[in-house]
Amino acid sequence: MTLHIYDSATRSLRRFEPIEPGKASIYLCGLTVQAPPHIGHMRSSVNFDILRRWLMHTGHEVTFIRNVTDIDDKILAKSADAGVDWWAWAYVNERAVIDAYAALGCLPASYEPRATGHISEMIELIQRLIERGHAYAVGGDVYFDVRSFADYGALSGQRIDEMLPAADSAETSKRDPRDFALWKAAKADEPATASWPTPWGRGRPGWHLECSAMAGRYLGPAFDIHGGGLDLIFPHHENEIAQSVAAGDAFASYWMHNAWVTMSGEKMSKSLGNSLLVTEVVKEWRPVEVRYYLGAAHYRSNVEYSADSLAEAAAAYRRIEGFIQRAVERLEKLRVSDPTVGTLVATEPLPAFVAAMDDDLGVPQALAAIHNAIRDANPKLGDADSESAVIDLAGPVLCMLEVLGLSPFAFQAESADDLTKTVDGLAQILLKQRAEARRNKDFATSDAIRDAFAAAGLLIEDTPTGARWLPKEQ
Repeated sequence: MTLHIYDSATRSLRRFEPIEPGKASIYLCGLTVQAPPHIGHMRSSVNFDILRRWLMHTGHEVTFIRNVTDIDDKILAKSADAGVDWWAWAYVNERAVIDAYAALGCLPASYEPRATGHISEMIELIQRLIERGHAYAVGGDVYFDVRSFADYGALSGQRIDEMLPAADSAETSKRDPRDFALWKAAKADEPATASWPTPWGRGRPGWHLECSAMAGRYLGPAFDIHGGGLDLIFPHHENEIAQSVAAGDAFASYWMHNAWVTMSGEKMSKSLGNSLLVTEVVKEWRPVEVRYYLGAAHYRSNVEYSADSLAEAAAAYRRIEGFIQRAVERLEKLRVSDPTVGTLVATEPLPAFVAAMDDDLGVPQALAAIHNAIRDANPKLGDADSESAVIDLAGPVLCMLEVLGLSPFAFQAESADDLTKTVDGLAQILLKQRAEARRNKDFATSDAIRDAFAAAGLLIEDTPTGARWLPKEQ
């Protein structure tokens, strides 16, 4: 069996056949950086990170693009309320988003383009649409003419006459209230820095235009998979298809949409006031446990948030983690009598896991395969009398965890990095105090700080550029 994915455009399960054999190109709609991310935002990132990892495991070279929308009505409004430049507001929140991706074990994107870095590509795309008769300029705005595109509404299964008016700009100058803005004329009450010169006057891009331009820039006129949340099907993805295909591009071959994290049946969102910031959630639960929670359900099923459900996910992951730890400990015991015994390595996933992942990323069934393997291996692990015996029992489990981005070793490494940063921060404070003491000829305090470092297994080395710390063994 090979990977089959549910294609939202055809509403069917389709075999994945990339445009270029052995390679896979993915465009995932990233976040509008108006505020720090909550765990609902991270659902999409975790789901598509799992897709990417499975494609990589099955031998594909993956190009993964995830954009940053850093110019938007909400960004302008919130930055103005805070008295901060809009670009500074966007950048702070962009860093928070990237930190959240990393905290939950999402691989860095191949490229993570900002909308504001691709204005020239957007202007060129608008010009192509105007030339082809699919867009028109009026009063500094540029609109897409939805009735000029015969397949408009196909992705969302709607008819034009039954659609509500587009909500992205005023309707007075439109040919049809459903036409959507490709370019928005600059407004007097908005910062001058939030507009760019174009043949139609100064202004800024419409949201939908940004993704079409960036997908084309980094993946070309045709690519394999376009992903995002269910809420993006209409109007965002519908409009992306219209403007890209009308301009002459084939655009995406497959459309994948993840469901939401909900609270009381409603989509988690800032506007509902029910969001849980990633920075707060990981104070109570380890990041790997939050990732397990967000990724455990099928990507097309909603996840209803509750503290109890997160606790259950954490307990399930700890059972897996405990098995891996016992395997590591068993190898350590074997190493006492045979120094050539190595560390635990991943081997190959079990057939049940492969079948589950190939069936539209069936992560619930894939996790069941992991837990079943652990149940069967646990009684045998204590009696495993060789390195190969331990690896035969635990190697497949470690491999399957790596595919899902849940390897305990990966998150331990991140925790170690975090600890090093914490130690360095504290050490720098003490080194400054020592330097001050030496300037004041307070050698008793200086020596006491040196002795405290030594007791913690650290040395202080004085250099021409100042003091630094390092472990004793170096």
